[in-house]
Amino acid sequence: MTAAPLSQPAHSRAYARLVLAMLLIVYIFNFLDRQILGILAPAIKADLGLTNTQLGALGGIAFALLYSTLAIPLAVVADRTSRSWVITLSLTVWSGFTALCGMATGFWNLFFMRVGVGVGEAGGVAPSYAIISEYFPPERRARALSIYSLGIPVGLAAGVVLGAAIARAVDWRAAFIVLGVAGVVIAPIFRLVVKEPKRPAAKTRQPIGAVFSILAKKPSFWLMAFASAMSSLAGYALAFWSPSILMQMFGFDLTTTSYYFGSLLFFGGVTGVFLGGVLADKLGKMDRGAYAKVSFIAWAVTAPFFIAGFMSSSPVLAWFLLVIPNALTVLFVGPLTTATQHLVPSHMRATAAACFLFINNLIGIGGGSWLLGGLSDAMIPHFGDQALRYSAVALMGCYVISAVLALLAVRTLRKDWVEEGEA
Repeated sequence: MTAAPLSQPAHSRAYARLVLAMLLIVYIFNFLDRQILGILAPAIKADLGLTNTQLGALGGIAFALLYSTLAIPLAVVADRTSRSWVITLSLTVWSGFTALCGMATGFWNLFFMRVGVGVGEAGGVAPSYAIISEYFPPERRARALSIYSLGIPVGLAAGVVLGAAIARAVDWRAAFIVLGVAGVVIAPIFRLVVKEPKRPAAKTRQPIGAVFSILAKKPSFWLMAFASAMSSLAGYALAFWSPSILMQMFGFDLTTTSYYFGSLLFFGGVTGVFLGGVLADKLGKMDRGAYAKVSFIAWAVTAPFFIAGFMSSSPVLAWFLLVIPNALTVLFVGPLTTATQHLVPSHMRATAAACFLFINNLIGIGGGSWLLGGLSDAMIPHFGDQALRYSAVALMGCYVISAVLALLAVRTLRKDWVEEGEA
């Protein structure tokens, strides 16, 4: 399929890059505030007397409960009003609740603080996708969304390293408070810098039913959403539990674990996210199905490397084995988020992204860490202190399912794609 003629950007490239940089900073805080709980889990577990199942709930359903469900109405508000204002207020809310996590006195207290973090983060991602799609033309959009998505590995790595460093210097409570306050400080700076892109007034008020009715009729939406959800189910579980797994595998202390795991997230994640955007932009010019095809290839080879890494007895060999799937498992982010933006007309993009993220996050974040924690508790009688590691291996089938769904989406995406300016 031949792409439509390239569109001309409405803003200078320099300012578009500045907007992208500010959105990236906010996204880093988004994932930093999610990941900090994983590296601090052993200290929180000991202090508050929690089980692995309870820790998994804190990292999963507590966060995803309202994060997933509120994302759609907040995206509708963003499409109808100001996307930059919605992001600003969301950053303030989730950072404030992150700071409050440091004052938790028990499981339920911390649970509701994590729910608050999820409420705030619900309004951050989908409006950001829509702003990027307004500031960058189609031929550079996947790369721009991939650069934005670097916030995932950078935020995850920063959450691991900074959380451990502050906890070592003070305690786990201080880590939450310091990083939460930092996000609150960033919020007004973001609002001053990022201007709301101009949109046709007549097209800003679309009922959510109109957007979803378009998406629901397109097989590509369902295939890509559930493919990413199954990948996220395993991915979020590993992001939360890997620090504990590495401590058990190799006897690492908190500091060593933070550098080891942080480097895996950073080098693997940055490489995978950026490479996915570059490949999608290059191959997508000739074939719209390539946005799903590159994701299929990455997921198809992810599981064997993860399994080999988790079963290795050498920390050095395990690092080289694990850095590869840490790149492959996030390679889909740029291609599939870009493709979702092109399943609807431009004025519906934030809402379309929120519908995609609803499925991805409800299954991925909501079930991942909780499922792995529950599996490990059930497997302790058989595997003892290695139960977490074998539970992680059991989740690798999720990546196989993702690969199959992405392969099926290759053909349907060519039919479902909406070109720039097409009604």
